[in-house]
Formats: sequence, C-alpha cells, structure tokens
Amino acid sequence: MLESFIVPLLAATVQSGTPILYATLGEILTEKGGVLNLGVEGMMSMAAFAAFFVTLTTGNPWLGFIAGGIAGTMMAALHGIVCITCLGNQVVSGLALTILGVGLCNFLGTPYIGTATHGFDKFSFPVLSSIPYIGDIFFKQDALVYVSFLIPLLFMFFMNRTSLGLAISAVGEKPAAAAAVGLKAIRLRWIALLGGGFLIGLGGAYLSLAYTHLWANGLSGGRGWIAVALVIFAFWKPGRAVFGAYLFGGVMAFQLRLQAVGTHIPSSLLLMLPYALTILVLIFSAMRGRSGEAPAHLGVNIEPEG
Repeated sequence: MLESFIVPLLAATVQSGTPILYATLGEILTEKGGVLNLGVEGMMSMAAFAAFFVTLTTGNPWLGFIAGGIAGTMMAALHGIVCITCLGNQVVSGLALTILGVGLCNFLGTPYIGTATHGFDKFSFPVLSSIPYIGDIFFKQDALVYVSFLIPLLFMFFMNRTSLGLAISAVGEKPAAAAAVGLKAIRLRWIALLGGGFLIGLGGAYLSLAYTHLWANGLSGGRGWIAVALVIFAFWKPGRAVFGAYLFGGVMAFQLRLQAVGTHIPSSLLLMLPYALTILVLIFSAMRGRSGEAPAHLGVNIEPEG
C-alpha cells in the first residue's frame, strides 16, 4: 500500500501544492508591505491564460512561465493604481480584480478550451531521485516544482537578511516611522505589491504549463482564495506557508484519487473538501488569536509623500 497508494499520493500532494505555494508567498510579500490583495484568484487565472497563450505561440514554456509572472505583475499594478495612487478601498479593489481576471480569461480562453500545449514534464533529479520514497515524492517532479523548493528559502533570506526586505516589513508595520528615517514608503509598497504579483502569476502559470498542459476555463479552481486564507494560517511566515500549501495540496490530491477509485461518496462532497478545510483553517487561526501577527498597517492606505 505504501508504494502503490501513499507514495503516489504524496507525490501528487507536492505537485498540487506548488501553485498554492507560489501564490501564498506572493500574497505574504504583498501584505508584508501593508497592501491587502483579495484579487489573487483573478490574477492566477489571467496568469494561467497568459502562460498558456505565450507557450502555445512560441513553443517555449519558460517564456510562458515568465509571461505568467508578468501578467500577475500587471494585474497587481491595476490594484496599486486604485489603492496606492488613488487611495481606493483595498477590499473592493481586490474583489473587482478577481471578477475582472476570471471573467477576462474565460472570455479570451473560450476558443482554446481543450487545446493542449507543451509545458513542463516530470523528470528524475540526478542522484536525489534514487533515495527510497523521498526521491519518488520530491525528486521525480517537473522543473517548476524544483524551483519552488528554493523560493521559500530565498524569500526568507530576502525578508530577514536584506535591507530592502526589512524596509518593506517596516512600511507594513509603521509607514510613518519608516518615512521618518528616510524610507520611501509608497515606493516600497509598490515593490512589495508588484513583486508579490509576479510570484502569484508564477503560481497561475504553473496550472496551465505543468499541472494540466492544456487550457480550461476555471483553471484556478479557487486556489487564489485558498492562498489568501493560507497567509493567515501561516501567520505571515513563509516556512509555515510551505506546510500549509502541501496540506491543501494533499487534500486536493486525495479527493481526486477517491473519485478515481469510484468511491460512493458524492463527488460534490469530495470537491468541497479543500474549501471546507479553508474554513477550518480560518476558525483555527481565530481561536489561536494569531490574527494580531498581521502587519499593523495592513489594508490601511497612506497619504502620498510630499
């Protein structure tokens, strides 16, 4: 049972959790800068289509992957214009971004439904793939999964060990104090928002280039909302985000396998498992009282610098 069910399930868990991990890290970076972005679902959707279209057109999946990141950055820029430049409501802007992204990618993608494209195939990582069980789970994946192993480490180093990362955190906590010591608060918020948008876009790109290798409307499947919830679950810490992303990925992989073996449980109940877990995660976070670990000025606009 270990080799026939558990190991393949855990390998699928890593793959299913990868796009959520990219998006969650992107949202953590955005919120660390003090900007609340509820448009992750729409950003992932548009990034998935951009990555699919560029790969289909050029035949180069790496160009498609970068295009997905750029699409996420452009969607984040729209949010920034509304919230940072025009001081609009961040919640309303994020919800509008989700509606725009999901609707636009469905409109643009309808002619391509079911169209396959060359993406990222799985391959065995040299040496490490031969480790019993561990190799089958973690090191027989696609290139974007291997990249995702490095990003949380680089993210933690950036936020905790670099002057730019520490400055972004300072702006999210006390923008007035940050400005008093000479930091450009608005500029740093833009950097956090656009950098986070790029990571969110990479998560969307993964869906069409590595997870499905084709286009289908609704490809994000609520993963953007899960990423938003995971930020709270992870208490804005990237290390915990890794655990949370794989936890949700495992639930998704498990319900798909239950459907594949022909369980008598209604498919609608299985499909709701990841979202039921999302609600439980939010309840757990509230009971732990850890919402106070959010950046102090999260969601609060700051006046333009004179």
